[in-house]
Amino acid sequence: MAAEAAVAEAAHHAGGVDLTSVVVLLAAAVVAVPLFRRAGLGSVLGYLAAGLAIGPWGLGFFQDAQSIIHVAELGVVMFLFIIGLEMQPSRLWSMRGEIFGLGLLQVVLAIGALIWVGILLGYPAAASFVSGTGFVLTSTAIVMQMLEERHEMATPKGRRIISILLFEDLAIVPLLALVAFLAPGGAETTMSDRLTGVAIGIGCIVVLVFAGRYLLDPMFRLLARFGAREVMTAAALLVVLGAAVLMQAGGLSMAMGAFLAGVLLSESSFRHQLEADVEPFRGLLLGLFFLGVGMALDLAIIAKNWAVIAISVPAFMILKMLVIYLVARVTKSDRAEAIERAVLMAQGGEFAFVLYASATQFGVLEPEWNANLTAIIIISMVLTPLMIILHDRLIKPEPGSMEGIEEASDLTAPVLLIGFGRMGQIVSQPLLARGHHISAIETDTEMIQAAETFGFKVWYGDGARLDVLHAAGAGRASLIVVAVDKAETTTRIVELLKDEFPLVPVLARAFDRGHALELVNKGVDWQIRETFESAVAMGREALLRLGADEDEADELIEGMRARDRERFAVQTVEGIYGGRDLLLGNRGQQGH
Repeated sequence: MAAEAAVAEAAHHAGGVDLTSVVVLLAAAVVAVPLFRRAGLGSVLGYLAAGLAIGPWGLGFFQDAQSIIHVAELGVVMFLFIIGLEMQPSRLWSMRGEIFGLGLLQVVLAIGALIWVGILLGYPAAASFVSGTGFVLTSTAIVMQMLEERHEMATPKGRRIISILLFEDLAIVPLLALVAFLAPGGAETTMSDRLTGVAIGIGCIVVLVFAGRYLLDPMFRLLARFGAREVMTAAALLVVLGAAVLMQAGGLSMAMGAFLAGVLLSESSFRHQLEADVEPFRGLLLGLFFLGVGMALDLAIIAKNWAVIAISVPAFMILKMLVIYLVARVTKSDRAEAIERAVLMAQGGEFAFVLYASATQFGVLEPEWNANLTAIIIISMVLTPLMIILHDRLIKPEPGSMEGIEEASDLTAPVLLIGFGRMGQIVSQPLLARGHHISAIETDTEMIQAAETFGFKVWYGDGARLDVLHAAGAGRASLIVVAVDKAETTTRIVELLKDEFPLVPVLARAFDRGHALELVNKGVDWQIRETFESAVAMGREALLRLGADEDEADELIEGMRARDRERFAVQTVEGIYGGRDLLLGNRGQQGH
């Protein structure tokens, strides 16, 4: 419904919604995003390109991109609500140093650097301050989407970026107040007016916290007991949008209100249900936001003011990246993380549109300057996915700190364990309990250092290199266990071991049935699919809890194991290595 409302302005028949417009939006996304992802360019760039293609400067299906952006900003709001659901209050409190330390440092230094772009181009100091400050506010939508696609949302470096984004969301409030102060006659605004605005904002936060702690959970319990399924979805949207409207009324950002609502519900028993209800709307609206940004790229303004824009875009982005890199290095982040953060956060963001519009309203910016700055922000958004692609192709990840880590050299233990992750650690326990000596090698330096804190010695070494295998004592070992977590790496290691040390038994971790068959073909002595035994144990427990006695459960499980062995043997003989773990059929029947 939100998408339909957003494109209603493009309807050809007054008083109704033109479904053709909705179809165009959906078709543009469905066609462009898979193509761009297939080409390795990412979904964000696909949405932006699709928006440009169907907007005023493309096929002309839409003329007013801003109306779509205003509605689609709800996608950013819902995104932050879902992030808030993952942030328990205790976890958020533990991030306070990064939010108010790292975030404040980056914002202040970036503002100090970026205001000089406008000044050097000859613009007034107030306008230069506003233009630089707007570019400091990073695009939450783009960065969050990139973090999600790169599976870095829950990593330490991902949490640091999220902390900075949260501070920037908070910073929009004093920045908007500062714009009013910089306006002609703004200094005459009374202190009581400012204090009133601050008090209203704090009051809205208090109301939201009270509702989150004492009202929301009882409301969801009541709805779960008496309400229909669709009413629960409506309630989830009510919470998100209600919190956003409340924060907006208090002069705060809608995204911050949704985030706080998520945090307050993060310990609720309905957390997962809320996330499932909101997720589809979040994805569609966030995609619609990127489509709107693509449509809003005004090529006429770019052509008219190309010189200013051509200077400003690289100037703003390069200065901002330098500040982000320096802040990251000063706060003890390694070089690889600092560069990645600088590239991810190099663009201006959607809150800059709000800041520039406010500055234009107060007379700090002229309409033409606002149009130029909006184009600069949008171009920086478009360039970010391309910069990420270049970053990933040109900059190889640095190895972690090698402090206190020794490389594998002349190891002599009878058991060589390659990979000390989740499976490797578990495999080692019964061997150590029986008194066997183990040489363990691993490429994850953080894992090696963590093992050291528990008194377990792990050496640094890449098992996919023959010289490392020799140094790790593979030729002298009585047994080798390959427990790395990447299928292609496991296959490569097994190939090397069976070619160079054919008499040493090799046990290997397989990803799935197809990978297990491939390892057998490479000569591995024994393999185990990484989820097979845990799934068998869970199936047996399910039978017991559904009324089967232990003998019957064991008989059924053994029958399943027998069918699996028979099928595996047939596939091995026939050379079928692409199968997944599919065991269909009842009792004596076997399916593919």
